[in-house]
Amino acid sequence: MKRIIKRIVMCNVAIALLLSSSCKDFLTEEPVNSTYSEAFWKSSRDLSSALAGNYALIRDVLNSGNWNPSPRYYMYGDAVARHYFTMQYTGDGLEGIQNGDYTFQYNIENFGDWRKFYKAISMSNIILNRVPKVDVSLLSDVANPEKFKNEILGEAYFLRAFAYFNMVRVWGDVPLVTVEYEDPISEEELPRSPKAEVMKQIEADCQQAISLLDWNYTSQNDAKVTANKGSAQALLAHLYLWRATTTNVTVDQPIMADIDKAETAINSIISSGMYSLTDTSNYYSTFEGKSREGIFEIAINDELREGTNMHIANMFLRTSHIAYYGTNSRCYVNADYLSNHFYKTVLKWDWYWNSTIGEWEWREGESRGIDDQDVRYRKNFTDLETDRPTCIKYSDVSYRNAAQKQDAYISNNIIVFRLSDMMLLKAEIALYRGQTKTAIDVINSFRKRNGADISAQLPQTLTNDEAFYEYALERGKEMYLEGHLMFDLIRTRQYKNFVGWLSESRFKQEGFYWPVNPALFKNNSKLTQTSYWRGKI
Repeated sequence: MKRIIKRIVMCNVAIALLLSSSCKDFLTEEPVNSTYSEAFWKSSRDLSSALAGNYALIRDVLNSGNWNPSPRYYMYGDAVARHYFTMQYTGDGLEGIQNGDYTFQYNIENFGDWRKFYKAISMSNIILNRVPKVDVSLLSDVANPEKFKNEILGEAYFLRAFAYFNMVRVWGDVPLVTVEYEDPISEEELPRSPKAEVMKQIEADCQQAISLLDWNYTSQNDAKVTANKGSAQALLAHLYLWRATTTNVTVDQPIMADIDKAETAINSIISSGMYSLTDTSNYYSTFEGKSREGIFEIAINDELREGTNMHIANMFLRTSHIAYYGTNSRCYVNADYLSNHFYKTVLKWDWYWNSTIGEWEWREGESRGIDDQDVRYRKNFTDLETDRPTCIKYSDVSYRNAAQKQDAYISNNIIVFRLSDMMLLKAEIALYRGQTKTAIDVINSFRKRNGADISAQLPQTLTNDEAFYEYALERGKEMYLEGHLMFDLIRTRQYKNFVGWLSESRFKQEGFYWPVNPALFKNNSKLTQTSYWRGKI
């Protein structure tokens, strides 16, 4: 490893190498008492433990924030687009990011720091270096040793690609490390690699994962919360759309070759027959996790002691869901989000201006109202009669001290990729191609499926720009608080309609990327600050 992450392997691999491979406890087992020496890598259990450690480190990345519940996965992907919800001040300054100011000390120190990502990447690199060297004779306890090794490698390739994909969307250029270093202290310093190079590596890792993994899982306990072909294809689809639209942000025309590749990846998922949409009558099951709709998720299940009290739900829920919480939450849903997204047309008598005759007249006319029949409105939000509605999309709460209703833990998985996401992306692809009616059909199918008012159906006469706006609304309803929204708005250029602090000038300067914690520069003279933030930090 290079100096930019020079102590990560030596300090963290022992923590990462967990004792068990099963999904049931791969996040909670105690660490082994040695580092990755030659004493390790001698059995199938060793290989499974190393991979389990890799997943545990990825889970730690997505769940980590500051000392308050503030998981970075949602801070990067949702919170910065303030239109959707508002964070109140609690002493950490995190709400500053909702105004586009990433310079507050605690934000820089926590969310501007990429070391946790590199812990996970380091683990992937170790696995990818060590596993091919393990003789199959040591794996006699598994039915198919070569297939077992391929699965371990395929999942490690996916996890490395997933870590880098998250990083490239947050920072753009990042140091690219794809090998295990025996002596991380003595290695040379490493600069940030161009984002194009990083995305090329993500693509290669995904393709390797696809070649090594099956659609099915060896154990159903591992379904959805470990990688398969579908996971890698979903990551590829998002990568291609991101690369198509952010390689050069000074222009709005995407790279159509990547758009085509994204569609190919999505089609492979849909045609696999592995996934189906959750019935809306069983709405919450998708977000509890492991539904038929899920493609890749991060396991959070307190029945298996994998729950967390640092979930995004902890930022929203109130007394009605966690007994010892107050009636005010850190975050609340913006009323204008609800009225802009869940709309219907209503007829009512009122005074309307008649421009032809230049007079007000009393007549029946059209106005907008809240579409309270849409299942996503009915199931996701409560406290609607107040000025601070809350989100209960994630509200699977259990008490470890059940008798006194204390020590609450959340058991909703982090839903990274699911089928609805992929199906909506088909509309985005159609819009890039100018196939407006195709996109409208997809959007309308989502509104019909979720029980939206008939007046919310889009007419076929919309322009492509109008349809793009409606597509952003539909993503905003379907993918609310799933870590996608800000990235959606960047790709589609709809940030102009939803993110007030992100001007076109700042966007073209790539001012949506995060600064890097200056503490990381201490041991790496080749590391530079994100270009937009130079002179501001």
